Amino acid sequence: MNNQTGFILKVLMLSGGLSLVIKYGGPYLSIPSTAINALIPVLMFPIVVGILLGWRLWQQIENVE
Repeated sequence: MNNQTGFILKVLMLSGGLSLVIKYGGPYLSIPSTAINALIPVLMFPIVVGILLGWRLWQQIENVE
């Protein structure tokens, strides 16, 4: 149980730190507010997860044969 609590605390601290970096460091980046620039971070995570899961499935199929 202690291991899970530690993991959750680490994830929360990392998430909070990343949130602070985005909140206070974001305005220093000169990224124009366009629809494409909004879609890139929104769609990047599901695409990366899909690629990783597909790669993992492909490895499992190779190991079965």
